Amino acid sequence: QVQLVESGGGLVQPGGSLRLSCTASGFSLDDVAIGWFRQAPGRGREGVSCISSSDDATDYADAVKGRFTITKDRFENRMYLEMFRLSPEGTAVYSCAATLINPMVCTLTSSDYDYWGQGTQVTVSS
Repeated sequence: QVQLVESGGGLVQPGGSLRLSCTASGFSLDDVAIGWFRQAPGRGREGVSCISSSDDATDYADAVKGRFTITKDRFENRMYLEMFRLSPEGTAVYSCAATLINPMVCTLTSSDYDYWGQGTQVTVSS
């Protein structure tokens, strides 16, 4: 059974850092492209970052470039999103997603992804 489970969300002060995890089961992260998306209250889903199956392609939304880093741990079959210098605009539900269709391509378009986690809440507030 294909499953993605996020963890690591929580409350953080502006300027703080947080690391989100996404653990995959039922498939290998070596076979898929992975993306992180977020949805703030009253807003649509936004692509945050992605990484291709071979790790040679990554992409970041302009709003997070230089502050967020996406990585994979092949042994744990887990993906991470490290977030630094968070601002209140980063408050959202963060979800990871995977696609088998074209794993060599990294995309921030949600409709390109087939499998989704349930999401984890990140709140940036003092």
